[in-house]
Amino acid sequence: MSSNHWVRRTHRSLSIAFTVAVLINLAALGREEPAVWVGLLALLPLILLMLTGLQLFAAPYAAKWRSGKRGTP
Repeated sequence: MSSNHWVRRTHRSLSIAFTVAVLINLAALGREEPAVWVGLLALLPLILLMLTGLQLFAAPYAAKWRSGKRGTP
């Protein structure tokens, strides 16, 4: 399996983890005094989502650059 495949699988898993963390955060907001760590719970998956998303975004451009193909005029 290619590296891109693992990045896509990781990105999908992280999106599920981020969604769960946001739902936990919203449920905790209903409490009178929510814990600070609950508010920060979604940050780790969000940062990892950003990194994997940027890699997925840049992958086609990097492949084109490595192959030496440039845009046709």
